Amino acid sequence: MPVSTPQQTLRRLTVIVLIQWMGATLGLPLLSLFLEHRGGSPHVIGFIIASFFIAGVVTQYFLGRVADRFGRRPVLVVSLVTYGLASMTYALPLSALWFTITRMVQGASAGALEVASLSAVAALFAENERGRAVSRILAAQLMGAAIGPAAGVVASVNDLGWVFFVTGMVSLVAAVVAFYTNVGDVAHDPTPLPPLTWNRQFTGALVAASATGLAVGVYETCWSLLMHAHHATSLQIRLSWTMFCVPWVALSRTGGWIADHLNRRWTALFGLLNGAAFLATYPHIHNNDVMLFVGSAESLGAALSSPSVASLLSQGASARELGRRQGLYATSTTGSLALAAIASGFLFTINTALPFTLVAVLSAGLALSTIFWWRGVNGRITPPPHEPLPRS
Repeated sequence: MPVSTPQQTLRRLTVIVLIQWMGATLGLPLLSLFLEHRGGSPHVIGFIIASFFIAGVVTQYFLGRVADRFGRRPVLVVSLVTYGLASMTYALPLSALWFTITRMVQGASAGALEVASLSAVAALFAENERGRAVSRILAAQLMGAAIGPAAGVVASVNDLGWVFFVTGMVSLVAAVVAFYTNVGDVAHDPTPLPPLTWNRQFTGALVAASATGLAVGVYETCWSLLMHAHHATSLQIRLSWTMFCVPWVALSRTGGWIADHLNRRWTALFGLLNGAAFLATYPHIHNNDVMLFVGSAESLGAALSSPSVASLLSQGASARELGRRQGLYATSTTGSLALAAIASGFLFTINTALPFTLVAVLSAGLALSTIFWWRGVNGRITPPPHEPLPRS
């Protein structure tokens, strides 16, 4: 088995996740144009882009089960290899429709990487320090998503295939690093997997994931459309994403500390209601410079609360169910995101505020329901008695 301390593993996984998310978003501003140049119609382009999320929804629980059954390291390595090879196909002279397969492989691989990395963190870190560890992975995801589109600006549409090819090569190198990293696997256990433990914290975390996914789905489809309707420049639209990401990354460790020291239930509820409130507010702000700073304010609440939700997901779980829990959590997030993204585009054509307002109400309702789901759950985690406090 590979040997690395939990902190070394966390640092490696943080870099791997950062690289993967940066590579995944590097060409997004130009991907639609790239596919159009390869003969894709708007309907075909929409289907190709959506296939990334569809693949994630279909495969994430299955891949979590594979990680529980055969180990996280094989899932992590194979996902990086397949993602890298799929990315390299953008350099081939193929018509647009062929890239549906590429996006589906990328979506399944990205989902597997998320499941394997977060379940590895849950396996390697005690519950009273898991929030800080999870916050590092979440921050890496967001930092990669912030850096990727900005770095991709330097490439033209004609160069995009080779940009993806290079990111594919980097993913293959990351697979080698992952192969020699301890991700919390133990000796193979041939016995059947134990059934999932459906406790209150797990169920509530899935509900929270749905609330978050609904909000993100609206942003995926309607955010740029809303800013454009308010006469925003392309620079303002790009900056709005960066202005959201930067506070999250800066406060990620604080959010992890809060998850490990304060009541996770109330912190998570605050974050969910905070997100719903801001979602309902945006359509009524007609100054695009103000929109940038309001987005940063929303990010503060998300950064301080997201590690608490992720920690509740794995709280009290056995080692051989962490992958399946993470897989269901990712499926819940991605599935609700896809539904909201599809519906909000139609709702936006009726009224620009309608998708934001409607989903904000639904998201707030799901958030408030966690008061029921998490009733009686120990939200404050303390170290076991007679043991020293862990170092940060």
